[in-house]
Amino acid sequence: MATATKKQKKSKAGTKLQPLGDRVVLRREESEEQTAGGILLPNSAQDKPARGEIVSVGTGRLLDDGSRGTFQVEVGDRVIFSSYAGEMFKIGDQELLLMREDDILAVIED
Repeated sequence: MATATKKQKKSKAGTKLQPLGDRVVLRREESEEQTAGGILLPNSAQDKPARGEIVSVGTGRLLDDGSRGTFQVEVGDRVIFSSYAGEMFKIGDQELLLMREDDILAVIED
């Protein structure tokens, strides 16, 4: 079985992070701290945005024939994902999400 090797990304804390299979790591966008009317929101009232930027991608889904599927997203893409998708974890001072590619709903193109 062939394996793909990818360049590992270093986080700001110096930790190398390479997701496995069809998983991606992304950084969630910051939530709004103020409403359109100018009201400041406390952290407990802020909704966590379901948008973020891809930081790292895995090697791809393992297909029935033993090959690896290709990703539809790449590092640097801004995406919209399911609001309950993924596992949140912290590396250094960064909060990151680890999720499957299937949890990503759309790519934001500017």
